[in-house]
Amino acid sequence: MTNIATQASGSALFPVVAAALVDRDGRILVQQRPPGKPMAGLWEFPGGKIDPGETPEQALSRELREELGIVVTGACLAPATFASAPLGDRHLLLLLFLCRKWEGVPEPIEATALRWVRPVEMHALAMPPADRPLIGLLEALV
Repeated sequence: MTNIATQASGSALFPVVAAALVDRDGRILVQQRPPGKPMAGLWEFPGGKIDPGETPEQALSRELREELGIVVTGACLAPATFASAPLGDRHLLLLLFLCRKWEGVPEPIEATALRWVRPVEMHALAMPPADRPLIGLLEALV
């Protein structure tokens, strides 16, 4: 049996989680990656890596608390879709969740800026390659 963290090509699978936070007006929150990080300046969905022992929902709740200062329970996270893309010597597996309910007001704790945008507006934003294929699905869902 093959370890899920290794693909047939031998590159390590890098699973991450992200949220499409949807407000009452049908806009989605994106954050801008800060200087000094890979892909600095690009707009992305908030989220991050899954730590050992965490479920995707636990990891995303933690990441949203750390990055935006909001509280999200696992029950408010609905699995939406995923993206798969090469990332250096690893292969990114991005699990995207929809979230329409949280506590607190999102703040750019680890990002340069935050923006609320309609899904159609995301086409004009500079976004990481793994995030771009998700835009069409969000247009249909939101």
